[in-house]
Amino acid sequence: LRELEEYAAKEQLQIVASFEEARTARETGRTVFGEMLGLILNGEADGILSWHPDRLARNAVDGGQIIHLLDCGKLKDLRFPTMTFDNSPNGKFMLQIAFGQSKYYTDALSENVKRGIRQKMQRGEWSWKAPTGYLNNPHTRNLDIDTEKAPIIREAFKLYATGDYTLDAIKDFLATKGFRSRMNKVMAKASVQTMLKNPIHCGLMQVNGELHEGSFKSLISKELF
Repeated sequence: LRELEEYAAKEQLQIVASFEEARTARETGRTVFGEMLGLILNGEADGILSWHPDRLARNAVDGGQIIHLLDCGKLKDLRFPTMTFDNSPNGKFMLQIAFGQSKYYTDALSENVKRGIRQKMQRGEWSWKAPTGYLNNPHTRNLDIDTEKAPIIREAFKLYATGDYTLDAIKDFLATKGFRSRMNKVMAKASVQTMLKNPIHCGLMQVNGELHEGSFKSLISKELF
């Protein structure tokens, strides 16, 4: 943002409004992005100053909107401190290539991450924040049993397995033990049900409807689960 402000001062550009988008440029339907385009469509601005084309769009829809605004004359200029753009057929062609490269990079990065997660699952390693009853081990990049919460969860499973305890009764049991979720909250009935249905406690990782055997120590046995 500082370098954009310095660039605007150097080039004597009048800044009508400044926008900071929290959502990734890979997604369509970004509210702040839409507000920015709204100013251009209403004739309140006729140019965009951005750090790089990939800050504007890394998806075909938003990139196409920028090109369309250039084609119809609503958008007269784009400025980037990191690259040169001129509003000409050649310039728009190069801009489309920049948008396409940004989308390709994002898609490839996403696929690499997914592949890495699949490989970790095949090794029985958990890739996300530890569920209640476990702790993330930064050294093994897997799960350790939470020795403080595990005995209480184990007892809750045993009580529920008898068939004599309702979800409300298990909720009350956890509350009397001072049990808190990983968000440090008293567990609601729905949260208790989710916990009791989660096969992670018996060492099985459920991801996208599939079960994978975990290589970490399970909190309870499969028979009890």
